Amino acid sequence: MPKKAEADSESSDFKERISPSAIAGLARIFEIAWPDFPRLRFEKRANRGLTGLEMKGRVVHVADALADSLPDDFPEAATVIGKALDLPQLDGWIVYCIDDYVARYGIYQPEVALPLMARLTPRWTCEYAIRPFIETHPEITFEYFDEWIESENEHLRRLVSEGSRPRLPWGGYLKGFVADPTPTISLLDRLVDDPSPYVRKSVANHLNDITKDHPDLAIGTAQRWLDEGGEAERRAWIVNHGMRSLIKKGDPAALALAGYDHGAEVAITRFRVSPGEIAIGESVAIEFALTAPEPTPVMVDYAIHHAGSSGMRSAKVFKLKRLELEPGVETAFVREHRIREVSVRRIHPGPHLIEIQVNGRILAAATVEVQN
Repeated sequence: MPKKAEADSESSDFKERISPSAIAGLARIFEIAWPDFPRLRFEKRANRGLTGLEMKGRVVHVADALADSLPDDFPEAATVIGKALDLPQLDGWIVYCIDDYVARYGIYQPEVALPLMARLTPRWTCEYAIRPFIETHPEITFEYFDEWIESENEHLRRLVSEGSRPRLPWGGYLKGFVADPTPTISLLDRLVDDPSPYVRKSVANHLNDITKDHPDLAIGTAQRWLDEGGEAERRAWIVNHGMRSLIKKGDPAALALAGYDHGAEVAITRFRVSPGEIAIGESVAIEFALTAPEPTPVMVDYAIHHAGSSGMRSAKVFKLKRLELEPGVETAFVREHRIREVSVRRIHPGPHLIEIQVNGRILAAATVEVQN
């Protein structure tokens, strides 16, 4: 997802990014680009049934309306889209609908669709649209990847790393790369020192995807990047961010790559979680202190095993702080945590286990009873 979309995606009216007014704006642009564009028919078709759809449904719906309105011949339609892209006002979420149109209606003409994506992706990322081409036309798609990696445009370089992620959120899985991600590692090798933070974040997220299916391969790749030198500070950030899922799980090798010793001598004191009983939606206070006999870098987290309908769930890890403990000095931590329902998690009454995790090791735990 592009930078400007990340905040939008958290909004309660997220789907309204594809709205009747946005559709009308798109229609005006296409009418300028191609005077024969059936503007009114397109608007009527695109708005019919739009209200009841969520974001992805709206994207597909408007893309299908475009298919009904553009020339049936895809190369001719691509020419119209290219003329629309000559207009700077074609930008933002509505371009997502054009991406989807190109992905589905141009899938059998990659020699036309892929160059068009190269023009579209700076306006609105084609990271989702390109995935069917990776699966259906891997050879030609990788030929374009080879070209785009050398582009001066950061959006094109990012399209290579983001579009080929094995487990791209919203984009589903690329099953071939879930099974064997080595083809994409060769792409990441060429992007790991990219000057753009936007691209480097994508490289790190791609590496994090690989950790979920091939942790040893991901750790080995990260270690190789660090050993090779290159842009050391940039690579260290990518490795740290790319190892985050393994780090949350307390993986000793991943922690070591980030500079933390899983077996470091750290003691916990004054541990308390209060109150011992709360209602759903209320908060608990987590208080504790840490000491170490020598200067010790620590990554301090806490994990909560929420009660489920049939027993405790696996831990949800929350970041707390990274710091270096001074020898013999007690360092105190206080965190208030509200146990509430969110869109992806329902809270059940029952015991909730709270653990303190330091450099991946559980040093203390307490149970809070949560009631309706």
